[in-house]
Amino acid sequence: MIETVGLISGSGWASGINLYLVALMLGVAGRAGWADMPEVLMRLDVMIVAGILFAIEFVADKVPYLDSLWDSIHTFIRPLGAAAIGAVIAGDSESIGAAVGAIVSGALALDAHSAKASTRVVVNASPEPVSNITVSLFEDVGVALLVTLAVTYPVITIIVVAALVIAATMLTIWLWKVVRRVWGRVQARFPVTGDGE
Repeated sequence: MIETVGLISGSGWASGINLYLVALMLGVAGRAGWADMPEVLMRLDVMIVAGILFAIEFVADKVPYLDSLWDSIHTFIRPLGAAAIGAVIAGDSESIGAAVGAIVSGALALDAHSAKASTRVVVNASPEPVSNITVSLFEDVGVALLVTLAVTYPVITIIVVAALVIAATMLTIWLWKVVRRVWGRVQARFPVTGDGE
């Protein structure tokens, strides 16, 4: 059971950052015999689609403002994709129901996605593209490391994901407070009047 919980939590949270890389890595891990994976994740067509979508996301995620558009589109896709992955992983386990796996994985993905999307809005405000590329590469490496950790060390993964959830939630709350404060200053400086003046 602990292996399943670790795999669901690690792949779920990582899916909130890069769903397609997670799906591809889980398929490769299963095909290579590094871990027991559900057959659907190891299907060649699923892996090819995940690989193509990962390549598109790899490029889109490095371009300022395009990455925010991509994140907006994926606000529903990442948690739902993570829920599907969580359901098939849990469905292979006799100790956790597929519904619980889907809910946990989807919720973790939403937490990670919220932090990612909020951070990207702030990063896009910088005038140079280097910070965007750097943050995106850091995310890609982090996803690869978390999925690898989930496959190899599930207990450590659970602890790491718990820390990531706390950090991501705190970061998202703080960034929204900053945005609200800045927006309040903008509104105070440029008041909108209702009489058309």
